[in-house]
Amino acid sequence: MIGDGDGERDAFQLVKAYGEGADAYSRPITKPATVSVNIAIDGEVVSPAAYSVSDLGIVTFTEPPADGAVVSAGFLFDTPVRFDIDRLDLAIDGFGAGHAVAIPLVEIRL
Repeated sequence: MIGDGDGERDAFQLVKAYGEGADAYSRPITKPATVSVNIAIDGEVVSPAAYSVSDLGIVTFTEPPADGAVVSAGFLFDTPVRFDIDRLDLAIDGFGAGHAVAIPLVEIRL
């Protein structure tokens, strides 16, 4: 769920919910794979012609959803990260075979 319609609001931020109830956390999605976004209003999939999705995860409808309508979305997204170390330790398992021991990453918050 990304929001409730009120008959006037036409823009909604994509969010990913983690957990349920009082402990739930809604994370704004700022790097969606825009071609993967599917929007539904009250459980009915909406034609992509009825909305647009920005690179920052804002869904804008051509007509605002009706008052009380539940707006939901399904999508893929990217998470920008950086390496958390300055060097990469490798293990050689055999001729032409090896693996990285660990690759610690840190999410980049925009």
